[in-house]
Amino acid sequence: MTPTATFHDLEGASVYITGGGSGIGASLTDGFLAQGAKVAFIGRSDASAFVDEMTEKHGRAPMFIQGDITDTAALQASIEGAAEAHGPLDVLVSNAANDQRHNWQDITPDEWDRLQSINLKAYFFAAQAAGKMMIKRGSGSIINFSSISYMMGNVGYPAYTAANAAITSLSHTLAREMGPAGVRVNALAPGWVLTEKQLEKWATPEGLAAHLDRQCLKTHLVPQDIVDAVLFLASGTSRMMTGQCLVVDGGVVSTG
Repeated sequence: MTPTATFHDLEGASVYITGGGSGIGASLTDGFLAQGAKVAFIGRSDASAFVDEMTEKHGRAPMFIQGDITDTAALQASIEGAAEAHGPLDVLVSNAANDQRHNWQDITPDEWDRLQSINLKAYFFAAQAAGKMMIKRGSGSIINFSSISYMMGNVGYPAYTAANAAITSLSHTLAREMGPAGVRVNALAPGWVLTEKQLEKWATPEGLAAHLDRQCLKTHLVPQDIVDAVLFLASGTSRMMTGQCLVVDGGVVSTG
């Protein structure tokens, strides 16, 4: 990945990413390392090979913490561990999510709760842990991944769309809560980013063509498009931007 811009204030920054070893999260880890940041990330699957790849590419290793973000105690302990290793967090990126398709008529309470624990609960408790240390130092940027799926009224995964609508609202509320201490909280709502997972599981030629037809810009999104937006929100370049939902979708929805 080649940086499209350099954000000088991210050099040496302490960054924590959920799901930073695969998909868009891996691109985020790569992007922050390219800026000179100190990156820690949590993930369920072994990411040793990815850590080795990043070490070879950037000359230093990201800190990988294997764990489940639905285990709140483990999630918050991993954030504390990252702060001990790299210094108090400057940036939190809550990226990990599960857009598993499901039928609203068949989903069980247990499955609903499981999806909310991934797609919403972990976002709040990561922000709780990171926000406390950011408030103490009087600065910080929290970036919560939302999605345009709920803005489009998408069908096929109501637990996911409900969680993402809540993430946008939660980000606005936390921005009010933490703003007086100098901490910024924003949501980022990507459009359909063509990761390997999306291409393998959900993308069809017909679906891709239909979605592209809805975009103003007739080019499919790639992870770099999201990395650039996250770096902007993380850096002081966006210092007076908080409580917002930044949409990066090629022009499908409008928040105005």
